[in-house]
Amino acid sequence: MIPYRLRIYLAIFVGVLLLGTVGFALTERLSLLDALYFTIVTVGTVGYGDIHPATPAGKALAIAVIVMGVGTFLGVLANIAEAILQERERQERLEKLNVVIGAFFSEMGTLLLRTFANADPGLGDLRDACRVDTTWRDQDFAALRTRLESHPYAIAIGQVDLRWLQAYLIGKRGFLLGLLENPMLSEHESFTALLWAVFHLADELSYRDDVSALPPSDLAHLASDMQRAYALLGVRWLAYMEHLKVAYPYLFSLAVRLNPFIPNPSPIVQP
Repeated sequence: MIPYRLRIYLAIFVGVLLLGTVGFALTERLSLLDALYFTIVTVGTVGYGDIHPATPAGKALAIAVIVMGVGTFLGVLANIAEAILQERERQERLEKLNVVIGAFFSEMGTLLLRTFANADPGLGDLRDACRVDTTWRDQDFAALRTRLESHPYAIAIGQVDLRWLQAYLIGKRGFLLGLLENPMLSEHESFTALLWAVFHLADELSYRDDVSALPPSDLAHLASDMQRAYALLGVRWLAYMEHLKVAYPYLFSLAVRLNPFIPNPSPIVQP
């Protein structure tokens, strides 16, 4: 996206070019091509001398074009350079953030997604669709992304070991807080939303003394919190896998073997 300030400079610059072209064509009786040529060499301070204003009106217009155009032209160049540098810095920040996302999935995201997927009664043939491998292309990731975004995420909470999940998430609260304090999260709203959903679930579980004796209403509440985190985990996991395939094939190979959607994943390379 073109920065707002650069758009303003470009609009002014185009306006100066139009003013100069039309003005020189009328005052100096030049063709539109010659008038445009003269306007550009004037703004660019090239001044070949092959065309020059001969009338008082043309000279006045040339002065106006120089005053308005040269500064605007330099402003356009400066803002283009600034935009390029900012985009490069943004890409560097996103690359660092991808490292943070990778740490999240390695530390807890993959296991958490596997736990929720195993408790999803409607997962069905989506398991087979999620068998990402090294042959996948952009259209394969796009097709699965559509399915994951539209999947009716559900949690059969009776299939979740709440005592284990409570202890596990409470033990990871420090890790989650460290991620949430990362200033680069402002670059990635969906991952930030995922972290808050997981942290909220950890917070909810931490306030319950005995998760084995909860009423159905509270279990339903916890299931909805799990579903929120589960839905965000699924879509973000796929984006993470797509990034690994392009940027880090060796990490992608391990992530494929640990795919949280397939039954009994193993890091062992099979023959």
